[in-house]
Parts: sequence; structure tokens; C-alpha cells
Amino acid sequence: MSRDYLRPALLIFSSIAIAIGVVGWSGHVLLLPVALGFPVLWSLAQTRLGAALVSAGYFLAASRGLPQGVAAFYSSEIWPGLLLWLCASLSFVVVHAVLWTKNARTRPFRYLLAAVVMAIPPFGITGWAHPVTAAGVLFPGWGWWGIGLMTAGLAGLVTRIWPAVAIAFAGLWLWSAAIWTGPKLPEGWQGVDLELGASLGREAGLQRHRDMIATVRGAAGDGTRYVVLRETALGFWTPTVARLWMSASGDTDATVIAGATVLDAKGYDNVLVAIDRKGGRILYRERMPVPGSMWQPWRSWFRESGGARADFFANPIVPIGAGRAAPLICYEQLIVWPVLQSMLHNPDFVVAVGNGWWTEGTSIVSIQRAATTAWTELFAKPLVIAFNT
Repeated sequence: MSRDYLRPALLIFSSIAIAIGVVGWSGHVLLLPVALGFPVLWSLAQTRLGAALVSAGYFLAASRGLPQGVAAFYSSEIWPGLLLWLCASLSFVVVHAVLWTKNARTRPFRYLLAAVVMAIPPFGITGWAHPVTAAGVLFPGWGWWGIGLMTAGLAGLVTRIWPAVAIAFAGLWLWSAAIWTGPKLPEGWQGVDLELGASLGREAGLQRHRDMIATVRGAAGDGTRYVVLRETALGFWTPTVARLWMSASGDTDATVIAGATVLDAKGYDNVLVAIDRKGGRILYRERMPVPGSMWQPWRSWFRESGGARADFFANPIVPIGAGRAAPLICYEQLIVWPVLQSMLHNPDFVVAVGNGWWTEGTSIVSIQRAATTAWTELFAKPLVIAFNT
């Protein structure tokens, strides 16, 4: 292709990639299949530069809420958020640019390798906006068969037969949209959404705990045996907090599942705790905290303490009562490997919690909910969600 035609083509492809990222990751679960347009554009790129521009346009558009969210979280200007946004996109762009090829025979294998690399650590740590997430919309209830069919479809989308594959996916999409119902709530469970902004988890006064205890009591009626509160709802998990909540559970049969922070001299763990009249215990330690703002591995390089610990592949499922849950805390809902690792153990349901007060004005929380809904629908698992905004 001559240079006269190359530049307009790159501009058009980049613009379409941006549109795909915006629409596919708008926070509406039924629009997730729009993201499958990305591998098609990637395969149609005529140069490695074109593949890089398509990848950058798609990823930056899909994660567009990050700069504003970071600025709100740190109460700072937007520049730190922009820097983090660009750095996070670098791994996605590099992987897809390096693995791009003109060779039509090896292209499907190259793209599938890129998809796998972006799904697991280390690159999977920032593997947001993964097109495989759309499997839950196209193949609800198909489980691992759905993952297999989606993988085959992704390979087909980067070959010359991509129009036929796209038509097949469009038919599945329309069929799924026509019968879509969304995940069910586990029997006896109730998630409590709160609107307490940045104060929840930061204000640790006695009155705040009493207010939340009253909220839990209100939600614990009508046969509800488990009440879920969002990420870091209890603040720091201390013996005093544990005793307060245990005493409050004395006249109810409900178990409270709530987010908290466990602090020590080296750093902290973002956890879920379970509290009932018999006591409280740490139920789950977050596998992948938010890189940068929470998980800061470089601190150990300079012998500094602080930052959240990442347990990566630990505790994919946890026992709760007679069932087994797959917990997902906040950032884990945006990436691929935590949920797939949990599904390898065939949990009975999914518990998803988050703290999205800092995302006001963005679609980040909606994207988290959409991605989690898609995964639970793919594996036909009940879902309980609790967020604070």
C-alpha cells in the first residue's frame, strides 16, 4: 500500500478501534460482543505500526475512565491519571504489535497467543477489555465449551473467513439478547449497595459501624442468611471491630460477609471477612489489588514497607456455609485469570464486591458489573454484588 493511502487507512482504522472500545466497554453487558471487532481490525492492519495504533485506540478508549478516576481518588490534577492510563496501555499495545504478522497462516496462532498472554500474569495484570469476556453473552450457560467456541471464533476473526465468523457471532448475539435474563441471586443471600462515597472505610467511628449494623439488620429479614457489604466496608479489621460486630450478631442468624483491611508492619491485605454470633474470620485475601495505587511491588526493591499484597493464585474459592463461593474484589472483576481460576474449581456462586466512589462520572463500575455478569452467565452461576458509590 502506498504512503498516500496508508495514512488515511491508519486514521480510519484507529477511529473505528476507538469506537469499538467505547461501545463495547460502555458498561452494558449486551454490548460486550462489539469488542470482537478489535481482532478483525488487528488482522486487517497492513503494517506493525497499524496494528499498534489499532491496539492503542481500542485499549485507551475501553479504559477511558481511568484518568478521571485516578484524579478523583488522589484528589489531584488529571495528569497523574493520564500517565497511568498511558503506562497501562503500553503492555497491551506492545504484545499485540510484537505478535502481529502479515503471514495469514500463522496469524490465528499469533492472535491466540496474544490473547493468552493478556489473560495471565504478568501482562494479564493490566489485561482489561479482553474480548473473550463477550463469551458470556454469546454462549450463556455453555461454560468451558463456550470458552472453547469463543477461542475458535477469535482465531476465525483474524483469517480471511472473518465475515462468515462475524455473521455467526451476530446471530448468536441476537439470539442471546432475545432470551437474556441475567444471573440469579443465590438463595438466602443479599448484597447491600451503599452510597457513602469516600467516607466508607475511612470513617471508622463507632457511629458508622452502628449505622452499618442497622443496615445489615434491615437486610437480614425474609429468610436472608448471608448479607454482603462492599470492599473495605469495615475499615481496619481489629479485635475491637470483630467483637462489636459479633455482639451485634447475637440476636440474628445472618452471617455478614464484608470487606476489610488487615494491616501489619510490611503492608496490608485487602480481604473479605465472615462474621456471625460465633466469631469472625478472614474469608478471602484479594489475589490482584489495583496496580500502582494498591499493589506496589517496587517498594520491596528499596526495602520499603507498605502497599497491598497480591496473592495472585491463592484462595480461588472459599467455603461459606454449605456452599463454595468465588470471591472477586473490585479490580479482579476487570481482568481474566481470577474468574477463570475460580471456575476451574466449579464454585456454587460468585460474590463480587467493590468500592466505586472514585469512579463518579465514568463507566468503570458499570463495566465491572457487566464483565462479572457475563462471566457468571457463561458458567451459569448465581451472583451477589455489593458496591459503594
